[in-house]
Amino acid sequence: MDTIFHKIIRREIPADIVFEDEHVIAFRDIAPQAPVHVLFVPKIDIATLDDLQPSQSEVVGHLALAAAAYARREGFAEDGYRIVMNCNGDGGQTVFQLHLHLLAGAPLGHFGTAR
Repeated sequence: MDTIFHKIIRREIPADIVFEDEHVIAFRDIAPQAPVHVLFVPKIDIATLDDLQPSQSEVVGHLALAAAAYARREGFAEDGYRIVMNCNGDGGQTVFQLHLHLLAGAPLGHFGTAR
C-alpha cells in the first residue's frame, strides 16, 4: 500500500522532518494533539502493529529509542512525554503504515489531550 507516509519517506511530498536515520524518519504531525506531536515511522513497509512479524520486533524498539533520543535532545524528556501506537480503525489508526506518536510540551490528559 502506498500511503502519505511512504511519499514522505521518498521525499515526494514535503514534511517538517525532525529526525532521520537509516531505519526511521520522524516529522511533525500536521494536526497536532499536543504542543509537540511528532510521528516516528519505520522505513520498511508494515501496515499495522498487528502485521508486525516476530522477525521484525526490533522495528518497534528502534522507533521507541528514536523517540526517547529526540525527547532528550529537545529537552522535554525530564518533564515527560507520551508515545502511542494506534492499530486499525477502531484503535484510531488512519494511515496504514506502522508509526509511533510522540506527544509532549504540556501535561497530558488521560487519552492524550493537553489539559
